[in-house]
Amino acid sequence: MFKKLFGKKETMEQLLAPINGQVIKIEDVPDPVFSGKLMGDGIAILPEEGLVVSPVEAEVIQVFHTKHALGLRTKSGIELLIHIGLDTVNLKGEGFELHVAEGQHVKAGDKLVTFDIEFLKANAPSIITPIVITNGELVEKMEKTNSTKAQLNETEILKVYVK
Repeated sequence: MFKKLFGKKETMEQLLAPINGQVIKIEDVPDPVFSGKLMGDGIAILPEEGLVVSPVEAEVIQVFHTKHALGLRTKSGIELLIHIGLDTVNLKGEGFELHVAEGQHVKAGDKLVTFDIEFLKANAPSIITPIVITNGELVEKMEKTNSTKAQLNETEILKVYVK
């Protein structure tokens, strides 16, 4: 009935912090691909520890063989990329351990990847971790957190409204 009276029901996805750390604006990420939003819009976190959990209920749609990044698709179709550190593809998987596989369904808070934070600090240009929506054409509106601190599986980092 609601749909008949008011048109399409608004769909919203709430993403919780997948990492403990300091929240950074995507525009402030020291990499032009992310700061220029070439991969999509979102947020970044400077990790305090080497644990990444799912920010939302989703399907794992891509796991990079170098274990430094993965893609998720939410039930509303939003696709997001979690990219651990910058230029970490060059580490060829060293320092990362995957806990999921492509096609797997995860809930918010499920462990995705663990990484050796000290190894990454020593061997990558940055450990800043962008979390971006890669299919922005589905996004009606995005609200980003005002918080400067991300608490794992507690802090709402993004609200994404789907068209």
